[in-house]
Amino acid sequence: MEYNTRREKLKIPDYGRSVCKLIEFAKTVQDRTKRNQIANIIVNVMSQVNPTVKETADYKHKLWDHMMIIANYELDVDCPYEITRESASVDFVPKALKYSKHRIRYRHYGKIMENLVEKVSTYPDGEEKDYLVELIAQQLKKSYLLWNRDSVNDDLIASQFRDMSKGALKLSDDFQFVSTKECLAQLEKPVDAVVITPNTQPAKKKKAAPQPQRHGKNKSKAQGKNKKAHA
Repeated sequence: MEYNTRREKLKIPDYGRSVCKLIEFAKTVQDRTKRNQIANIIVNVMSQVNPTVKETADYKHKLWDHMMIIANYELDVDCPYEITRESASVDFVPKALKYSKHRIRYRHYGKIMENLVEKVSTYPDGEEKDYLVELIAQQLKKSYLLWNRDSVNDDLIASQFRDMSKGALKLSDDFQFVSTKECLAQLEKPVDAVVITPNTQPAKKKKAAPQPQRHGKNKSKAQGKNKKAHA
């Protein structure tokens, strides 16, 4: 018995060893016309063995490239496409992606919140800055609840907020976080839910236009009832 571990390594395993044997056989055919016919048959077989290749544009060109790679460019046939070792190479290795190396001190808040805190820290003191500080603090609690709903400590969130801003942002003494129950209700609310605020009022329903009454028909019905009553 011959094991695959002792056989030659497949250059493109997608087509299997049978296609490789067909290509090796084609290389031994002396008649060029017959060799060209066999090469076209092999390309059709390759498209059936690996049908996913048809999802790419100009897949026929790709199949011929793969056949020449498997044949180690030793198959002398009339190829309908111009094939070179550079265009048909499968040894291309993409460059590694560069990942962001920014360190996030509190990962449960995210990098966006850290950027917001850093930006608001540069604002001049005033009502706008105080308003933004409160908004960020409330959002920090919502982000905290996404990761931990069992134990929520408002003092801990306020302390981490001061740490993120390096002491530049401070909450007022009378500031209070939104209750945990209300925060959870807001997080579970569907996206398309309408939130009514003092500045936004619900749209009023349009009253249906009154239907015109047919007085002649109603009048005749009333007269008929009166005649029956007198009778």
